[in-house]
Amino acid sequence: MLESIIILGTITGLIYALIALGFTLVYGISGVVNLTHGAFFILGAYIYSILLSFIQNYVSPDFLYLTPLLAILLSCIITGIIGSIFYRVTLHQILGDEVGILIASICGCLIFYQLMYITVGVSAAFSFDVKLPIPGLPSKITLINTDVLTGRALAALISLTAFITLSLLISKTKTGRAMKALSQDLEAAMLMGISLEKLYMFTTAISSGLASLAGVLYTSTVTFGVSAQMWMIGLAISFTVVVLGGLGSIKGSLLGGLILGISETAVMKIVPKGGVLQTSIPFIIIILMLIIRPKGLFGKKIEIE
Repeated sequence: MLESIIILGTITGLIYALIALGFTLVYGISGVVNLTHGAFFILGAYIYSILLSFIQNYVSPDFLYLTPLLAILLSCIITGIIGSIFYRVTLHQILGDEVGILIASICGCLIFYQLMYITVGVSAAFSFDVKLPIPGLPSKITLINTDVLTGRALAALISLTAFITLSLLISKTKTGRAMKALSQDLEAAMLMGISLEKLYMFTTAISSGLASLAGVLYTSTVTFGVSAQMWMIGLAISFTVVVLGGLGSIKGSLLGGLILGISETAVMKIVPKGGVLQTSIPFIIIILMLIIRPKGLFGKKIEIE
């Protein structure tokens, strides 16, 4: 049972960590608690599913395996653009007003939430199938005597790749170093010629794209569908992970996601009727962590790592 808990918990934890990655990235650089992250989480899943059904009509049967990859890429780009525009039009105007940003971002969530009903219809907004077709691969694979859905294992691998890619972007590129400088000393970074507006918009675009990717992977491999109300699930998981790992810490998000995933899996397998507690586990962890270590395992005030 221990092997199963570790394997399944790690896979789930990597997906959870990706859900929180964009959220903690924005806070680490700009100090903005952007609650529209939850809206972009579900928006990406809707866009992906619509694109998937559309693209399948124009792709040769020999290249069907490229269809989900193209749909995921386009959904991330589109969601990233929407997120960047929303930030520039709303949140950028009230930087420094923490309460105003919270109100504006939660209003943004509700607006996008209502747009789902207008765009896809009421019935589809409540239950919209999201699939991750993997032609030629078995539905399940075995890892250390544990059966794992192939789609979920692939989602965990993509999540880990996203973490590595973002870490390399921040540490190895000029733009990444500018992002890190901005997170450490805003005034000094501006004196060095770094454009606050452009970098914040770029960061929000990446964050929204990551939220989209997380939404696609979570809804296609964990819930196998998306509903408009799931923006709250995206936020709940994000808050739990960043409270565990610390706001603004990328490695903290990774560790926080793993802790949440393994804890949730352990409770479901060990505690009698533990599945009933699944939705409450993130909130239990948040309360315990706030009591024990309010800043999280790697938390800093505002500094991306």
